[in-house]
Amino acid sequence: MNKKSQFYWNNFWNARREEKPTAVTAWQFGADPDYLAQLVIDGLKTATCSGLLFYELENEPIPTVQDYSIILNSNEEPLAIIKTIDVQIMPMNEVPEDFAIAEGEGDRTYQYWKDTHEKFFKQELQNVGLAYSEDMMLVCERFTLIDVKQQ
Repeated sequence: MNKKSQFYWNNFWNARREEKPTAVTAWQFGADPDYLAQLVIDGLKTATCSGLLFYELENEPIPTVQDYSIILNSNEEPLAIIKTIDVQIMPMNEVPEDFAIAEGEGDRTYQYWKDTHEKFFKQELQNVGLAYSEDMMLVCERFTLIDVKQQ
């Protein structure tokens, strides 16, 4: 986590009476970090997904309920804090419509979600020498917005 994120995290919790969680990650959304972060801030995006394979390739832990994350923009600056409230691993072709809509992107339809994610995952898999499959396993995460950083 960079210094700006650490400063934001510490200031957020120092102003609260609650005990500060011990773990937090800082990251940006993959395809269009600024656009997707703004959807979170606007309350339209309450879910995200990633390919399970990418967690394995990068030796990253799978998100769990109660995890906190700092959402970064494309310049690695902190914008908001979210808290994970649900995590499910499922094949892409079994992602339910309500989850796709909760991702908040485009026209907020299942078809938009499917087309956009298929294109994204095809490219990302090609980058690591792998082929896309419609039943690739996804880590589907729902979250709640905890704080928006004041500019």
